Amino acid sequence: MALQAIKTFRTRELSAVLKTLQLSETAPTVPNPFLPRLNPESGRWAPAKYSLRQQADLIKQAKVSNTLHLLPPGPKLPPTALQKVPRPESLDAEPWSQNVVWEGEVKEKKKVSGPENGIRMYAGRKKMFKGHKWERTLEKRVTKRKWLMRGMKARILRFKTTYKRRRPSPLGPARVTGKQPKLPY
Repeated sequence: MALQAIKTFRTRELSAVLKTLQLSETAPTVPNPFLPRLNPESGRWAPAKYSLRQQADLIKQAKVSNTLHLLPPGPKLPPTALQKVPRPESLDAEPWSQNVVWEGEVKEKKKVSGPENGIRMYAGRKKMFKGHKWERTLEKRVTKRKWLMRGMKARILRFKTTYKRRRPSPLGPARVTGKQPKLPY
């Protein structure tokens, strides 16, 4: 079943080239169905012929049938992974399993650090999502709190001494000023 799926994929994609494969000795170039293509007439990009889910299913079936080397490179199967795959020679006699060169360049994603450290959501991102306001301002508040706590003993001492100076002594004489104090209203 898995081998049949790969055979169907190859015959569908190489149908135009299969006739010329037997005549020529060099590997023909075929458009990669796993990658988007630029239409030269309109200048617009056409999406990949196979979706990412379909690509993943084909790769799973190719792994089961040991025919991974017959698939083109794509987002789900980078070229570096294809180079590591051993090529069995049992299928080389079949016309659909002949060697072809797939057009298009696969851009491999850079390896980002984070998931192995437990940071999954923001791994490889420049800035975090919107989040709650308290989450966005947390770092600034923690920095300010640390800065204020450094001189806290001196600030407490300064406050206590200032407060003592302002408070009138209950045992001392009353302060007499020239003017009567104003009422607060």
